[in-house]
Amino acid sequence: MQGKYDIEKQHKMHKLHAIERIKYLLDDNSFHEYGSNIGSYGEEYECEKSFPYDGVITGYGYIHRKLVFIYSQDFTVCGGTVGKAHGRKIAITIKKAIENKCPVIGICDSGGARIQEGVNALAGYGDIFFYNTLASGYIPQISIIAGTCAGGAVYSPAITDFIFMIKNVGYMFVTGPKVIQDVTGKICSMNELGGSSIHAEYSGVAHFISETEKECFNEVRKLIKMIPSSNILNKNENFKFSQKYFSQIGTFVPKEQRKVYDIHRIIDELLDKNTFMEIQKKFAGNIVIGLGTFCGMTVGIVANQPKVLGGVLDSDASDKAARFVRYCDSFNIPIITLVDVPGFVPSIEQEKSGIIRHGAKLLYAYAESTVPKITLILRKAFGGAYIAMGSKHLGADAVYAWPNAQISVMGAEGAIDILYGKILLDMGEKEKEIFKEKMEKKYSQKYMNSLTAEKEGYIDEIILPEETREKFYQDLVAFTNKEPVIQVTKKHGNIPL
Repeated sequence: MQGKYDIEKQHKMHKLHAIERIKYLLDDNSFHEYGSNIGSYGEEYECEKSFPYDGVITGYGYIHRKLVFIYSQDFTVCGGTVGKAHGRKIAITIKKAIENKCPVIGICDSGGARIQEGVNALAGYGDIFFYNTLASGYIPQISIIAGTCAGGAVYSPAITDFIFMIKNVGYMFVTGPKVIQDVTGKICSMNELGGSSIHAEYSGVAHFISETEKECFNEVRKLIKMIPSSNILNKNENFKFSQKYFSQIGTFVPKEQRKVYDIHRIIDELLDKNTFMEIQKKFAGNIVIGLGTFCGMTVGIVANQPKVLGGVLDSDASDKAARFVRYCDSFNIPIITLVDVPGFVPSIEQEKSGIIRHGAKLLYAYAESTVPKITLILRKAFGGAYIAMGSKHLGADAVYAWPNAQISVMGAEGAIDILYGKILLDMGEKEKEIFKEKMEKKYSQKYMNSLTAEKEGYIDEIILPEETREKFYQDLVAFTNKEPVIQVTKKHGNIPL
């Protein structure tokens, strides 16, 4: 069947062909194609030749011996455009993945809707969106943007769990540069409008960015190996405690509240060596999310990043963390939350952007999740952000704090300004400085510690840094068969989107 593919035409565009992409991604000789003879005929569109396999190759294969269904759009056939048959083939592929409880992978390289088919092209998209939605939370859905993904086509990847983009190869936009110029008069390139950097750093649409196609396929293989094949096939039974003989983890977090550090050092020490796979690395850097293995068990990590904006929560960080929490919950992946947060960011711009609505998503995501949840307060947890970051109040199974961790409504400096605002107005600068220093120290000693939270049961234990990994392991084993006790019969909740 190799002769039916116009591989050289695709190579001239400096891209791998659709069939090559499938073979690089899957285990050797594991691809089984179906629907190879489904296609539209040229005379329908007053063309001289037909469209073989209707511009999309579909089938199934294996990655690390795990079954996956896959489709790959072929730009050399009618620009990879989506018509009725093309859309139906993709929809059937997703449906088969649902039926077989395994991941589905889509490789996108398409010029958009096939205009010649009119409403039938839109029907093709509609079928895809329907099955994307049906599959959501049941099986993992992965999109690879390996070419243009424009117009209505962008909404299928947007519904999926993870989007991989390839630099200078993949582009995503609702309306292309020409339409932007015609409507607004502004001239922009494809990279400026929908390149990988736009979606990695600004829109947050892309989860992973790769330099080359082959690098991208290796990353997808790594992800598939780590995640469960469906929401009912994640038992996490084959794990065993392995001690990491480190003595430096307690030195990674500075005692000074305003001093920054890199949370990745903590994450790397807690997880198995070289297993952390960070998601949306360049977007909302003040929070870090990702998957890794803990004593062989796949876990999700949500962690404040003091190195960026002091680790505050803002709208983008809330969205980023909330969706990831919901992904982990959908697929029964335990969540480890590492907390060092000064609060939600105070900002006029953030209020305008709807931080109330966005922050509520994070609260909602943690509260509705029923997977094992373990939270560790590293240094501080202030205000509403303390609640939002996987607190006991939102259903965490175990909450720990390292010695000297602080929990409070707010920091001492801000609290004294509010509590003694009127008194401070009548003081001179020197007197005010001495008074504030004294009262801040008193406030810190009385209110900014974890003792009250521990007495109330909001923190289970104060633990030493070197005990953390073993504590987490014991809890994850104990909570493996956790089932929710409090349930309300309803169709679904109404998350503040």
